[in-house]
Amino acid sequence: MSSGTGIDKAPERISEAEHAVMEVLWHRAPQTAVEVCENLCDARDWSIPTVKTLLARLVSKGALATQPDGRRFLYTPLLERSDYVGTESRRLVDRLFGGRAAPLFAHLAQSEALSAQDIAEIERLLAELKK
Repeated sequence: MSSGTGIDKAPERISEAEHAVMEVLWHRAPQTAVEVCENLCDARDWSIPTVKTLLARLVSKGALATQPDGRRFLYTPLLERSDYVGTESRRLVDRLFGGRAAPLFAHLAQSEALSAQDIAEIERLLAELKK
């Protein structure tokens, strides 16, 4: 059982299915396995054993803490969503774009994946960085 409020190192990679569980817990925590399932099982065609397996994996990876609550456990993220997004963004840029963000934006622009709103937001962020 983990009881800390944070983690010293990044957890192991989180799968897409584990990420879906984390999103539910980032939205509201703590939750039981049944509560997590209520948020995911119908949409993903999962069962409670699937959710419990994913929760156990996330605990073993250091991404979740557990706290006994009678005969069940409450799950709480040890990993902040913003930290996870930052780590995964860096991994993506490193792996696909040689560690440089500019080629990522060029690729998104060339593939027309950026809306006018996205471009305006990027321009605002760049202006703030230049200050």
